[in-house]
Amino acid sequence: MKAERVELEAAYILHARPYRETSQLLEVIGRQHGRQGLIARGARGPKARWRALLQPFRPLHLSWSGRGTLYTLRNAEPAAPSAPLQGRRLLSAYYLNELLLRFTTRGEPRPELFAHYTAALAGLADADNAEVPLRRFELALLTESGYGLDADRDALHGAPIDPEQRYAYQPERGAMPVERDGDEQVVLTGASLQAIAAGSFHGADDLRLAKRLLRQLLDHHLGHRPLQTRRVFAEMRPPS
Repeated sequence: MKAERVELEAAYILHARPYRETSQLLEVIGRQHGRQGLIARGARGPKARWRALLQPFRPLHLSWSGRGTLYTLRNAEPAAPSAPLQGRRLLSAYYLNELLLRFTTRGEPRPELFAHYTAALAGLADADNAEVPLRRFELALLTESGYGLDADRDALHGAPIDPEQRYAYQPERGAMPVERDGDEQVVLTGASLQAIAAGSFHGADDLRLAKRLLRQLLDHHLGHRPLQTRRVFAEMRPPS
């Protein structure tokens, strides 16, 4: 297998864990090369190389080389300051990272997803309502993974979506016309479905509905492995 060498790839660190005595094993996402596994040798300890630089949510330029699916980090440079994230917005950014780790595989180029992630981090830092960049990223992640919302035609008759009709959106089928709400299914009008699919949210009610619908779709494709960041969010919620 021919050795690969990548120079100054725009990238973010998604996850880091100790590796052997002084190194780290990094999961990163790069603009052109997608998710990659990198060994950062000598990256641990108070005098370690790159110790202050290899942090999540900081735009970086990374260089690596090697063979297979695990490469050696050769150089790391700052590309821009870190996004100023604190509290729930910081945890929301970790939620984005966890979604990327679950929905991507190493070595698959995902330049559009990288752009959506960059925009989501900027939105978490600057937007008045952090729910908007979160919902837009979830929508983009589903779309880029091949699970996007079909807001054009219903799944029962193939008829155009009627803005006034009520639908239950089923992950494996699409929008099914319904007459009443169900206990477990998310029911919404055709107009709301089309607005969510377009990433257009006009108030708190729209965002709550989008959150329920997108969570239903994400959970379906995640299977039976719950997200750890959701557990932390739940623990932070004040008792009722």
